[in-house]
Amino acid sequence: MLPNNTEIDEAAIRTYRLERVRQGLRASDFAGLLLFDPVNIRYATGSRNMQVWTMHNPCRYLFIATDGPVILFELGSARHLAKHLTTIDEIRPAWAWDYMIVGERNEEMAGNWAGEIVDLIQQHGGGNRRIAIDRADWLPVMWLQHHQLQVADGKPLMERARAVKSAEEITALQISFQACADSIAVLRKEAKPGMSESAALGMLLKEAITRGGEYPETRLLSSGPRTNPWFQETADRVMQDGDLLSFDTDLIGRWGFYTDISRSWVIGDRKPTDEQKRLYNMARQQLEHNTALLRPGMSFREMSAKSWPVPAAYLANRYADIAHGVGLGVEYPLIWYQEDEAYGMYDGVFQENMVVCVESYIGAVGGREGVKLEQPVLITADGPQLFCDCPYEDY
Repeated sequence: MLPNNTEIDEAAIRTYRLERVRQGLRASDFAGLLLFDPVNIRYATGSRNMQVWTMHNPCRYLFIATDGPVILFELGSARHLAKHLTTIDEIRPAWAWDYMIVGERNEEMAGNWAGEIVDLIQQHGGGNRRIAIDRADWLPVMWLQHHQLQVADGKPLMERARAVKSAEEITALQISFQACADSIAVLRKEAKPGMSESAALGMLLKEAITRGGEYPETRLLSSGPRTNPWFQETADRVMQDGDLLSFDTDLIGRWGFYTDISRSWVIGDRKPTDEQKRLYNMARQQLEHNTALLRPGMSFREMSAKSWPVPAAYLANRYADIAHGVGLGVEYPLIWYQEDEAYGMYDGVFQENMVVCVESYIGAVGGREGVKLEQPVLITADGPQLFCDCPYEDY
């Protein structure tokens, strides 16, 4: 376990990430890339500004020329926030086209926005008119196409760039995960019968933010009969002695890393019932079996085929995936159950220095409770390496 005061070279992380993005741009023959997703902007440059709010308000964006400048278009009153970042060559005021902001002038403002982007492509594209965008509203895409730019999906490029971590990223990610594990340890000690689910979640968030965390992406902490089926959001239910408490942290932690750990245990002084033990041990068996499979060179479909077979009684309530990448969020790759192949299963190969979270949920259809477990794992040349000190229950 690394000490929390381990120094991290954040500038080295930013430099590595930007070069990963540019390698993808060159390989795909794009003149440049436009990023609107604040998580992608943060990955490419280290810049952040009201990260949750800007996820649903398109008020800032980033232009990366494949062979040219990186230009951040920022809220006019917030341009000072990124001035220290060497990954950004220029900061300009952002155009707004959202109806809430500019009303009936939305098409006019989108046209102004597109004109500036077209100028940048002409200046730095070397005649290449292909541009990638991670996500965008209809109006700006329409205007780019009006100017005869070839607009392509930039999400594959960003997902592949984010998938493989540098040594410095791995160190920082491990510290961030350990801070999450330390927050869980406090919850494990302090959560008692008579406490509401909301109070328990609030305790977990307080501990995480105290340790440098930022915000939760979900509210997935439940107890007793609300643990089955999964994905019931935290409520004001008062936890009872002998209830199972199950949760998924889904926390944005230190340095913006997505610290994703799930654990379950029995609340209070009662010993776990035989059924609770059975559920827990099946979930742990699934997690450990699937974790042991991970190695560089294994294909995604191979992992799915060799994954722990979920018993029929629990298959309908299975979790959404077997495992997924993790970095600044849930990332590529996502490993599907074979039963869900028609909905989007794809292939690929695990690489060294990927970090993935292995998932398990065991709860029978019509059963009273369910167990949620999830473990972050680093893929190394020597096999899987558990990524934090967060113990399991000895049931």
